[in-house]
Amino acid sequence: MIYLDYQATTPLAPEVEAAMRPWLGEKFANPHAPYTAGREAAAAIEVARDQVMRALGKSSGQLAFTGSATEALNWAIKGSVGEDGRDEIVTIATEHAAVLDTVQYLGRTLNVHILPVGRDGIVDLDALRHAVGPKTALVAAMLVNNEIGVVQPVDEIAAIAHDAGALVLCDAVQGFGRIDLPRHADMIAISAHKVHGPKAIGALWMAEGIAPEPLIHGGGQELGLRSGTLSPALCAGFGAAAKLLLKQATEDREHVETLWEQARLPLADWTMNGSIDQRYHGNLNVRREGLDAARLISEVRGVAFSLGSACASGSGRPSHVLRALDLSDREARSSIRIGFGRYTTADELAEALDRINAAADAQ
Repeated sequence: MIYLDYQATTPLAPEVEAAMRPWLGEKFANPHAPYTAGREAAAAIEVARDQVMRALGKSSGQLAFTGSATEALNWAIKGSVGEDGRDEIVTIATEHAAVLDTVQYLGRTLNVHILPVGRDGIVDLDALRHAVGPKTALVAAMLVNNEIGVVQPVDEIAAIAHDAGALVLCDAVQGFGRIDLPRHADMIAISAHKVHGPKAIGALWMAEGIAPEPLIHGGGQELGLRSGTLSPALCAGFGAAAKLLLKQATEDREHVETLWEQARLPLADWTMNGSIDQRYHGNLNVRREGLDAARLISEVRGVAFSLGSACASGSGRPSHVLRALDLSDREARSSIRIGFGRYTTADELAEALDRINAAADAQ
Protein backbone atom coordinates (compact mmCIF):
# COMPACT_ATOMS: atom_id res chain seq x y z
CA MET A 1 0.00 0.00 0.00
CA ILE A 2 1.14 3.54 -0.79
CA TYR A 3 0.10 5.56 2.23
CA LEU A 4 -0.94 9.17 1.52
CA ASP A 5 -3.20 9.99 4.47
CA TYR A 6 -0.77 11.54 6.95
CA GLN A 7 -3.43 13.90 8.31
CA ALA A 8 -5.50 10.91 9.49
CA THR A 9 -2.56 9.21 11.20
CA THR A 10 1.13 8.56 10.65
CA PRO A 11 3.15 5.32 10.55
CA LEU A 12 4.59 4.33 13.91
CA ALA A 13 8.31 5.11 13.96
CA PRO A 14 10.51 2.02 14.66
CA GLU A 15 12.26 3.97 17.43
CA VAL A 16 8.90 4.60 19.06
CA GLU A 17 7.92 0.95 18.96
CA ALA A 18 11.25 0.04 20.57
CA ALA A 19 10.78 2.63 23.33
CA MET A 20 7.31 1.29 24.14
CA ARG A 21 8.11 -2.43 24.14
CA PRO A 22 9.57 -2.80 27.68
CA TRP A 23 6.55 -1.04 29.19
CA LEU A 24 4.21 -3.45 27.44
CA GLY A 25 5.98 -6.45 28.92
CA GLU A 26 8.09 -6.91 32.02
CA LYS A 27 7.81 -3.25 33.14
CA PHE A 28 4.06 -3.41 33.76
CA ALA A 29 3.84 -1.65 37.15
CA ASN A 30 1.31 1.07 37.89
CA PRO A 31 3.20 4.39 37.67
CA HIS A 32 1.26 5.70 40.65
CA ALA A 33 2.39 2.85 42.94
CA PRO A 34 4.96 3.67 45.69
CA TYR A 35 7.37 0.75 45.27
CA THR A 36 10.44 0.61 43.03
CA ALA A 37 8.78 -0.71 39.87
CA GLY A 38 6.05 1.93 40.15
CA ARG A 39 8.57 4.71 40.70
CA GLU A 40 10.51 3.45 37.67
CA ALA A 41 7.37 3.69 35.54
CA ALA A 42 6.63 7.16 36.92
CA ALA A 43 10.18 8.26 36.06
CA ALA A 44 9.71 7.07 32.47
CA ILE A 45 6.59 9.22 32.22
CA GLU A 46 8.49 12.27 33.47
CA VAL A 47 11.24 11.66 30.89
CA ALA A 48 8.54 11.53 28.21
CA ARG A 49 6.92 14.70 29.54
CA ASP A 50 10.25 16.53 29.26
CA GLN A 51 10.77 15.22 25.71
CA VAL A 52 7.37 16.48 24.59
CA MET A 53 7.92 19.85 26.28
CA ARG A 54 11.23 20.21 24.47
CA ALA A 55 9.61 19.40 21.12
CA LEU A 56 6.97 22.03 21.87
CA GLY A 57 9.75 24.52 22.53
CA LYS A 58 8.40 25.22 26.02
CA SER A 59 10.52 25.70 29.12
CA SER A 60 7.67 26.87 31.35
CA GLY A 61 4.07 25.97 31.98
CA GLN A 62 2.90 22.41 32.47
CA LEU A 63 2.02 19.53 30.20
CA ALA A 64 -0.65 16.97 31.04
CA PHE A 65 -0.99 13.72 29.14
CA THR A 66 -4.52 12.87 28.00
CA GLY A 67 -6.21 9.99 26.22
CA SER A 68 -6.34 11.95 22.96
CA ALA A 69 -6.19 15.45 21.53
CA THR A 70 -9.99 15.34 21.49
CA GLU A 71 -9.97 14.94 25.27
CA ALA A 72 -7.41 17.73 25.61
CA LEU A 73 -9.57 20.11 23.55
CA ASN A 74 -12.73 19.20 25.46
CA TRP A 75 -10.93 19.73 28.75
CA ALA A 76 -9.44 23.07 27.74
CA ILE A 77 -12.76 24.43 26.49
CA LYS A 78 -15.13 23.10 29.14
CA GLY A 79 -12.72 23.88 31.96
CA SER A 80 -12.01 27.49 30.95
CA VAL A 81 -15.41 29.14 30.52
CA GLY A 82 -18.24 30.39 32.66
CA GLU A 83 -16.29 32.13 35.43
CA ASP A 84 -15.86 35.84 36.25
CA GLY A 85 -18.95 36.72 34.22
CA ARG A 86 -17.28 35.67 30.98
CA ASP A 87 -19.77 33.48 29.15
CA GLU A 88 -18.72 33.74 25.50
CA ILE A 89 -16.59 31.48 23.30
CA VAL A 90 -15.23 32.51 19.92
CA THR A 91 -13.99 30.01 17.37
CA ILE A 92 -13.72 29.45 13.60
CA ALA A 93 -16.01 27.57 11.22
CA THR A 94 -13.20 25.32 9.95
CA GLU A 95 -12.16 23.97 13.35
CA HIS A 96 -12.02 20.23 14.03
CA ALA A 97 -15.25 18.64 15.25
CA ALA A 98 -13.62 18.18 18.67
CA VAL A 99 -13.81 21.97 19.03
CA LEU A 100 -17.00 22.73 17.10
CA ASP A 101 -19.09 20.00 18.70
CA THR A 102 -17.85 21.01 22.15
CA VAL A 103 -18.64 24.71 21.77
CA GLN A 104 -22.02 23.91 20.24
CA TYR A 105 -22.76 21.69 23.26
CA LEU A 106 -21.81 24.56 25.57
CA GLY A 107 -23.93 26.88 23.44
CA ARG A 108 -26.97 25.62 25.33
CA THR A 109 -25.91 27.76 28.28
CA LEU A 110 -23.17 30.02 26.92
CA ASN A 111 -22.88 32.40 23.99
CA VAL A 112 -20.94 30.97 21.07
CA HIS A 113 -19.57 32.89 18.08
CA ILE A 114 -18.38 30.77 15.14
CA LEU A 115 -16.57 33.01 12.68
CA PRO A 116 -16.61 32.40 8.92
CA VAL A 117 -13.51 32.16 6.74
CA GLY A 118 -12.78 33.44 3.25
CA ARG A 119 -12.35 31.26 0.18
CA ASP A 120 -8.73 30.91 1.25
CA GLY A 121 -9.78 29.34 4.56
CA ILE A 122 -8.33 32.19 6.65
CA VAL A 123 -10.36 33.96 9.33
CA ASP A 124 -10.93 37.72 8.95
CA LEU A 125 -9.08 39.38 11.82
CA ASP A 126 -11.39 42.41 11.74
CA ALA A 127 -14.36 40.08 12.23
CA LEU A 128 -12.49 38.51 15.12
CA ARG A 129 -11.89 41.92 16.71
CA HIS A 130 -15.59 42.63 16.44
CA ALA A 131 -16.54 39.28 18.01
CA VAL A 132 -14.11 39.32 20.95
CA GLY A 133 -15.04 41.48 23.90
CA PRO A 134 -15.14 41.78 27.70
CA LYS A 135 -17.49 38.78 27.97
CA THR A 136 -15.23 36.48 25.95
CA ALA A 137 -13.68 33.71 28.03
CA LEU A 138 -11.90 31.74 25.31
CA VAL A 139 -10.86 31.96 21.67
CA ALA A 140 -10.13 28.60 20.02
CA ALA A 141 -8.11 28.53 16.79
CA MET A 142 -6.54 25.61 14.94
CA LEU A 143 -2.99 26.15 13.70
CA VAL A 144 -2.96 23.86 10.63
CA ASN A 145 -6.33 22.75 9.33
CA ASN A 146 -6.63 18.98 9.28
CA GLU A 147 -8.57 18.91 6.00
CA ILE A 148 -7.13 21.67 3.83
CA GLY A 149 -3.75 22.38 5.45
CA VAL A 150 -4.38 26.12 5.76
CA VAL A 151 -2.41 27.89 8.51
CA GLN A 152 -4.27 30.36 10.71
CA PRO A 153 -2.39 33.40 12.15
CA VAL A 154 -2.71 32.15 15.72
CA ASP A 155 -0.31 34.64 17.29
CA GLU A 156 -2.25 37.55 15.73
CA ILE A 157 -5.47 35.94 16.96
CA ALA A 158 -3.89 35.64 20.42
CA ALA A 159 -2.98 39.33 20.50
CA ILE A 160 -6.60 40.29 19.81
CA ALA A 161 -7.92 37.85 22.40
CA HIS A 162 -5.46 38.93 25.08
CA ASP A 163 -6.30 42.59 24.56
CA ALA A 164 -9.84 41.64 25.63
CA GLY A 165 -8.64 39.51 28.55
CA ALA A 166 -9.61 36.21 26.92
CA LEU A 167 -7.64 32.96 26.89
CA VAL A 168 -6.46 31.32 23.67
CA LEU A 169 -6.59 27.61 22.90
CA CYS A 170 -4.67 26.32 19.90
CA ASP A 171 -5.37 22.95 18.31
CA ALA A 172 -1.84 22.26 17.08
CA VAL A 173 -2.39 18.59 16.27
CA GLN A 174 -1.53 19.01 12.58
CA GLY A 175 1.16 21.64 13.13
CA PHE A 176 3.19 20.07 15.94
CA GLY A 177 6.58 19.05 14.57
CA ARG A 178 5.73 20.39 11.11
CA ILE A 179 5.70 24.17 11.38
CA ASP A 180 6.59 26.72 14.05
CA LEU A 181 4.09 26.71 16.91
CA PRO A 182 2.42 29.90 18.15
CA ARG A 183 4.29 31.66 20.90
CA HIS A 184 1.37 33.31 22.64
CA ALA A 185 -1.34 30.66 23.00
CA ASP A 186 -2.37 29.92 26.58
CA MET A 187 -3.15 26.26 25.89
CA ILE A 188 -1.97 23.94 23.12
CA ALA A 189 -3.44 20.53 22.31
CA ILE A 190 -1.38 17.89 20.50
CA SER A 191 -1.58 14.20 19.58
CA ALA A 192 1.08 11.47 19.42
CA HIS A 193 -0.25 9.50 16.47
CA LYS A 194 0.04 12.48 14.12
CA VAL A 195 3.83 12.55 14.69
CA HIS A 196 4.70 8.84 14.31
CA GLY A 197 3.74 8.01 17.90
CA PRO A 198 1.08 5.69 19.30
CA LYS A 199 -2.66 6.24 19.21
CA ALA A 200 -4.74 6.84 22.35
CA ILE A 201 -2.50 9.51 23.84
CA GLY A 202 -2.52 13.28 23.50
CA ALA A 203 -1.44 16.18 25.66
CA LEU A 204 -2.51 19.62 26.76
CA TRP A 205 0.15 22.24 27.41
CA MET A 206 -0.93 25.05 29.72
CA ALA A 207 0.93 28.31 30.30
CA GLU A 208 1.95 29.39 33.79
CA GLY A 209 -1.10 30.10 35.91
CA ILE A 210 -3.51 28.30 33.56
CA ALA A 211 -5.31 25.30 35.03
CA PRO A 212 -8.71 24.47 33.51
CA GLU A 213 -11.22 22.78 35.76
CA PRO A 214 -10.94 18.96 35.57
CA LEU A 215 -12.96 17.18 32.94
CA ILE A 216 -12.41 13.73 34.50
CA HIS A 217 -12.69 13.19 38.25
CA GLY A 218 -11.54 10.27 40.35
CA GLY A 219 -8.02 10.59 41.71
CA GLY A 220 -6.23 13.46 40.01
CA GLN A 221 -3.25 11.28 39.09
CA GLU A 222 -2.02 13.61 36.33
CA LEU A 223 -0.82 16.88 37.90
CA GLY A 224 -3.84 16.83 40.19
CA LEU A 225 -5.89 17.92 37.16
CA ARG A 226 -6.72 14.73 35.27
CA SER A 227 -7.78 11.44 36.79
CA GLY A 228 -6.93 7.99 35.49
CA THR A 229 -3.91 5.68 35.47
CA LEU A 230 -1.40 6.73 32.85
CA SER A 231 0.11 4.21 30.44
CA PRO A 232 3.92 4.30 30.69
CA ALA A 233 4.08 2.60 27.28
CA LEU A 234 2.01 5.27 25.55
CA CYS A 235 3.80 8.09 27.33
CA ALA A 236 7.21 6.62 26.45
CA GLY A 237 6.09 6.28 22.86
CA PHE A 238 4.95 9.90 22.74
CA GLY A 239 8.26 10.98 24.27
CA ALA A 240 10.28 8.99 21.74
CA ALA A 241 8.25 10.45 18.88
CA ALA A 242 8.83 13.95 20.23
CA LYS A 243 12.57 13.32 20.55
CA LEU A 244 12.63 12.21 16.92
CA LEU A 245 10.80 15.38 15.88
CA LEU A 246 13.64 17.46 17.25
CA LYS A 247 16.34 15.22 15.81
CA GLN A 248 14.82 15.09 12.31
CA ALA A 249 13.11 18.49 12.13
CA THR A 250 15.22 19.91 9.31
CA GLU A 251 15.32 16.65 7.35
CA ASP A 252 11.56 16.14 7.68
CA ARG A 253 10.72 19.66 6.52
CA GLU A 254 13.09 19.51 3.56
CA HIS A 255 11.64 16.15 2.55
CA VAL A 256 8.08 17.49 2.65
CA GLU A 257 9.07 20.51 0.55
CA THR A 258 10.65 18.22 -2.03
CA LEU A 259 7.51 16.09 -2.22
CA TRP A 260 5.33 19.22 -2.44
CA GLU A 261 7.20 20.46 -5.49
CA GLN A 262 7.05 17.00 -7.03
CA ALA A 263 3.28 16.78 -6.50
CA ARG A 264 2.21 20.16 -7.87
CA LEU A 265 2.83 19.56 -11.60
CA PRO A 266 1.03 16.18 -11.85
CA LEU A 267 -1.95 17.90 -10.21
CA ALA A 268 -1.99 20.81 -12.65
CA ASP A 269 -5.52 19.92 -13.81
CA TRP A 270 -6.80 20.15 -10.25
CA THR A 271 -7.79 23.20 -8.16
CA MET A 272 -6.33 23.70 -4.70
CA ASN A 273 -8.83 24.14 -1.88
CA GLY A 274 -7.78 26.93 0.47
CA SER A 275 -4.82 29.25 0.45
CA ILE A 276 -1.87 28.22 -1.68
CA ASP A 277 0.56 30.48 0.15
CA GLN A 278 -0.59 30.13 3.76
CA ARG A 279 -0.61 26.36 4.16
CA TYR A 280 1.38 23.35 5.34
CA HIS A 281 2.95 21.70 2.30
CA GLY A 282 2.39 18.13 3.43
CA ASN A 283 -1.34 18.52 2.78
CA LEU A 284 -2.82 18.69 -0.73
CA ASN A 285 -6.57 19.17 -0.76
CA VAL A 286 -7.61 19.47 -4.40
CA ARG A 287 -10.72 19.16 -6.53
CA ARG A 288 -11.44 18.37 -10.16
CA GLU A 289 -14.56 19.40 -12.05
CA GLY A 290 -17.12 16.62 -12.34
CA LEU A 291 -15.13 14.11 -10.31
CA ASP A 292 -16.81 11.60 -8.02
CA ALA A 293 -14.14 11.57 -5.32
CA ALA A 294 -15.65 8.70 -3.32
CA ARG A 295 -15.70 6.54 -6.45
CA LEU A 296 -12.14 7.56 -7.25
CA ILE A 297 -10.93 6.33 -3.86
CA SER A 298 -12.55 2.95 -4.42
CA GLU A 299 -11.06 2.67 -7.93
CA VAL A 300 -7.46 3.53 -7.03
CA ARG A 301 -6.68 0.37 -5.10
CA GLY A 302 -3.46 0.12 -3.16
CA VAL A 303 -3.25 3.88 -2.52
CA ALA A 304 -4.54 5.29 0.78
CA PHE A 305 -5.88 8.84 0.42
CA SER A 306 -9.09 10.41 1.63
CA LEU A 307 -12.03 12.75 1.12
CA GLY A 308 -11.07 14.78 4.18
CA SER A 309 -11.27 14.27 7.92
CA ALA A 310 -11.09 10.64 8.97
CA CYS A 311 -13.58 11.53 11.71
CA ALA A 312 -16.27 12.51 9.19
CA SER A 313 -15.45 10.75 5.91
CA GLY A 314 -17.97 7.97 6.50
CA SER A 315 -20.89 10.31 7.15
CA GLY A 316 -21.76 10.84 3.48
CA ARG A 317 -22.08 14.59 4.10
CA PRO A 318 -19.89 17.16 2.36
CA SER A 319 -17.06 18.39 4.56
CA HIS A 320 -17.99 21.30 6.84
CA VAL A 321 -14.54 22.73 6.12
CA LEU A 322 -15.07 22.77 2.36
CA ARG A 323 -18.56 24.18 2.79
CA ALA A 324 -17.04 26.94 4.96
CA LEU A 325 -14.92 27.89 1.93
CA ASP A 326 -18.23 28.48 0.11
CA LEU A 327 -17.71 25.47 -2.14
CA SER A 328 -20.85 23.90 -3.55
CA ASP A 329 -21.76 20.36 -2.52
CA ARG A 330 -20.71 19.29 -6.01
CA GLU A 331 -17.29 20.90 -5.62
CA ALA A 332 -16.85 19.43 -2.15
CA ARG A 333 -17.72 15.94 -3.42
CA SER A 334 -15.11 16.32 -6.17
CA SER A 335 -12.32 16.98 -3.62
CA ILE A 336 -9.64 14.66 -2.28
CA ARG A 337 -6.95 15.04 0.37
CA ILE A 338 -3.44 13.73 -0.18
CA GLY A 339 -1.07 13.79 2.80
CA PHE A 340 2.58 12.77 2.91
CA GLY A 341 5.53 12.97 5.25
CA ARG A 342 8.63 11.34 6.71
CA TYR A 343 8.29 7.86 5.26
CA THR A 344 6.78 8.76 1.87
CA THR A 345 9.22 8.16 -0.98
CA ALA A 346 9.37 10.18 -4.18
CA ASP A 347 8.76 7.02 -6.23
CA GLU A 348 5.67 6.15 -4.18
CA LEU A 349 4.24 9.62 -4.61
CA ALA A 350 4.88 9.65 -8.36
CA GLU A 351 3.23 6.27 -8.83
CA ALA A 352 0.24 7.22 -6.70
CA LEU A 353 -0.35 10.51 -8.53
CA ASP A 354 -0.12 8.75 -11.90
CA ARG A 355 -2.75 6.25 -10.79
CA ILE A 356 -5.01 8.93 -9.31
CA ASN A 357 -4.83 11.04 -12.45
CA ALA A 358 -5.43 8.06 -14.72
CA ALA A 359 -8.51 7.02 -12.74
CA ALA A 360 -9.80 10.60 -12.72
CA ASP A 361 -9.31 10.88 -16.48
CA ALA A 362 -11.31 7.68 -16.95
CA GLN A 363 -14.37 8.93 -15.07
